[in-house]
Amino acid sequence: MMQKLVSFIFIALLFHHTSFSQELNATVTLQTVKVENQVDPKTFIQLQSQLKDFINQRKWTNDAFSNEEKIECNFFISIESIVSTGVYEAKLSVVSNRPVFNSNYTTPLLNMQDANFTFKYQLSQPIEFNENRVQGTDALQANLTATIAYYIYVILGLDYDTFSPKGGKPYFNQAFNIVNNAPEGSGIIGWKSYDGQRNRYILIDNLTQNGSDKIHEILYTYYREGLDQMAEKPLEARPQILNALMGFQEIYENSPNMMAIPILMQGKVTEIIGIFNPADKTMKKQLLATLSTIDVANINKYKETLE
Repeated sequence: MMQKLVSFIFIALLFHHTSFSQELNATVTLQTVKVENQVDPKTFIQLQSQLKDFINQRKWTNDAFSNEEKIECNFFISIESIVSTGVYEAKLSVVSNRPVFNSNYTTPLLNMQDANFTFKYQLSQPIEFNENRVQGTDALQANLTATIAYYIYVILGLDYDTFSPKGGKPYFNQAFNIVNNAPEGSGIIGWKSYDGQRNRYILIDNLTQNGSDKIHEILYTYYREGLDQMAEKPLEARPQILNALMGFQEIYENSPNMMAIPILMQGKVTEIIGIFNPADKTMKKQLLATLSTIDVANINKYKETLE
């Protein structure tokens, strides 16, 4: 009986996202200090509430999730200035996490800073998004929901990739569809290849272009074959994680301007140090050589502990 129960639990975990309700458990936070004396506070209270409902109550996939399976994520919007009545320049931070099997640990999946988020919102304005008409009837209003929906699909794509090989492809394609049909207008930035070196177009292009299969394979290896096995099979899981990081290194050496890998490495320092602290000197040496390519900004932190 116990063996059957264990088998059932394993299958339930393996076939992630198969029952019950919506996909996301998101928090939405607005920081409005820079404009707080210029706008009716009710406006931002309502916007925060509407965005939270938009993200959490809308169905984004054809799968159903139990409450335990919902993806934990955070959307932090800092209102920087008022362009005109109801039009705001903002910065957006998007973070998502994933639970690791057989542990109480959650691992960071996405940590993205978007500095070019301009949108229109006024009190009592509905929050609407149509996959088939991303541009809507007002470009600046549409840019609000198009940007949020884009990041939701990126979050879903990354999460699905970590549970099944290339499982995130449909959601990355949805994000790419938003990019291809994105709102256009004065002040709207981030949807074109030439809108700076880090933008929505470049990120999703990295995740959908020809040759991107390697990234998706690496994500599955790192999380499903690596992290998820660390509690029970650390000696087998640790080399898988190293192989995944070396895969990132190979990609990055061939495409040094790729945006996706630095984004995917964000917030990994403590995690990687914890995984490899017990490793032998040979493995640590290989790891540090790899990290010196794919996470240069944090290499001294790695060396302090792992050298």
